[in-house]
Amino acid sequence: MADLSVKIHDLTLKNPVMTASGTFGYGLEFADFIPLDGLGGIIVKGTTLHSREGNDYPRMVETASGMLNCVGLQNKGVDYFCEHIYPEIKDIDTHMIVNVSGSSPEDYAACAARIDELEKIPAIELNISCPNVKQGGMAFGVTCEGAASVVRAVRKCYHKTMMVKLSPNVTNISDIARAVESEGADSVSLINTLMGMAIDVERRKPLLSINTGGLSGPAVKPVALRMVWQVAKAVKIPVVGLGGIMSARDAIEFLMAGATAIEIGTANFIDPAITIKVRDGINQWLDAHGCKSVQEIIGALDA
Repeated sequence: MADLSVKIHDLTLKNPVMTASGTFGYGLEFADFIPLDGLGGIIVKGTTLHSREGNDYPRMVETASGMLNCVGLQNKGVDYFCEHIYPEIKDIDTHMIVNVSGSSPEDYAACAARIDELEKIPAIELNISCPNVKQGGMAFGVTCEGAASVVRAVRKCYHKTMMVKLSPNVTNISDIARAVESEGADSVSLINTLMGMAIDVERRKPLLSINTGGLSGPAVKPVALRMVWQVAKAVKIPVVGLGGIMSARDAIEFLMAGATAIEIGTANFIDPAITIKVRDGINQWLDAHGCKSVQEIIGALDA
């Protein structure tokens, strides 16, 4: 068996396979399907400072080679997470990472500070694709200053590994990556969902309650792969790749493009055991190609 371990700042992962926030619950929901300790890490669903109901239904719709969602970060808030969820997940033998969201830099910082107190949560993933309520709803992650402002605020009160999840809905994602790196991000993950829309032609109405939503699944993979490749060349911090990964071969493409680790999202809805299958598939590919370590293929793209 090849050495599958990878390092993201202070975290040593058993293997490069993690789960994408919002697609794997808090991990416990998948315990009947896979050994949770067999993953490199689990990124739990988005957590905000205060409870959020999310958007009205319908908020998910299937599309060609993908899905749209506008769930809206439904969760019971960070205090509920700390009091009720954390005790249930803290002893899972893998890296439990909390996705943190907010509507202002102060919100992000306050939420992250609460997570910082939890001994067995070694990292957070900042979701900077959230709307900035002070700037008319534009997402923090679509401007360098917006992205930097969130990381700057959180870095002051969060002392563990900070991964920043980048929005693809930008002109130059490398500029955003460099901006968050300069403010103290330890890693970046990309891509978050692409903005999309679906229409019911009989009713002449959008299929989602708020008209648009985030596109994920195989349809976004070529875009995600290109952006991971660009960002990996632009920053010195580790890059985590996600977007349409449905198989070990998909994951290997992201690793070759420069990702140190990967996240699996939409595929979890299709096959709840896909993460372990991808992990094993990466190992089989490495063995078949005479590679002793996954490090041999990270960033190995000949381009």
